Amino acid sequence: MRLRPALAVPLLFLAGTSAMAQSSLQIGGLIDIGLYRDTNKTWQLGPIQRSNLEFSGTEDLGGGLAATFNLNLRFETDTGQLEQVGKPFFHGESTVGLKGPLGSIRLGRALDAMESQDWKFDAWGNFDRIASPAWDIWHYNYPTDPRGNADGTPEYGRLNNGMFYDSPSFNGFAVHLSTAANEDVRGQPTGASGANNPLVQPWGVSLNYDGDAWAAMLAHERNSNGDTDSFVGLRATLGDLSVYGAWDRSEALASSSVAKVLTLSVQYVLGNVALRGGWGRMDLDGVQAQRTIGAGVSYAFSKRTSVYVDVASKRFPGDDNRSMYGVGMAHAF
Repeated sequence: MRLRPALAVPLLFLAGTSAMAQSSLQIGGLIDIGLYRDTNKTWQLGPIQRSNLEFSGTEDLGGGLAATFNLNLRFETDTGQLEQVGKPFFHGESTVGLKGPLGSIRLGRALDAMESQDWKFDAWGNFDRIASPAWDIWHYNYPTDPRGNADGTPEYGRLNNGMFYDSPSFNGFAVHLSTAANEDVRGQPTGASGANNPLVQPWGVSLNYDGDAWAAMLAHERNSNGDTDSFVGLRATLGDLSVYGAWDRSEALASSSVAKVLTLSVQYVLGNVALRGGWGRMDLDGVQAQRTIGAGVSYAFSKRTSVYVDVASKRFPGDDNRSMYGVGMAHAF
């Protein structure tokens, strides 16, 4: 294509500016699929973990400042469709922000301050629908965004219209903050249950310590309905053995329902093999609502590709025991 003289200089200037700026683009994600038996005694073929595709990048702006972005979508490996009806296209995250010596700020949709960090205190990373004791019961009474999905249903974990801050690490300590504009999915202010119950300002804070031998987390949040959630996590690592513990209390303001959760799990790595076991219990309004015992083993062919087997027993009220088990394969890229 031939450039007109009037356009040549501006375009060459932009090209030169782009060449001087140090920028990067990463494409990654996880493809996971397995055959498993769910709590309804139905055999399923699909992700046991979460399949996702992520686009992220940075641009060096000089002076220690960088622009950042992250786009993450989740999909069903067995059909290629988006993960769930009613979820936004970029369900995982859609943010743009700035990163510098004082930390990073992101704007958009992302995991809140608590749920962006709590995965460190479960042997499965709260990322396995069969064996993880955290999967079903953490934050049970706490929708992070009560109307956060495209169809107006609650979103557990992520904030729309969000603002997120992550501090630098100071001798292993870091602070994470989150809040959001009081809008529903159509961008209009809305009340928790009508005009007489206006939204409150949602916020979350997490204080974390991450070290080689141990890690700890203390977090508290409130959503736009006034529901609250508190979380404490601990992890101890001795060589190839890691032990995880977590306590969570979530309260729904409108119903005064309180869920209390305790989970314990362990991981032992032996070469390419990782052995995991876990236990969890949730009491809902003073009555045991679920107990989970899970176990799993995975084998890593490489840093990216692994196969795994999971089993779990879940007990519900009325001595309703249900067994889950499955085998899967995951490839990270």
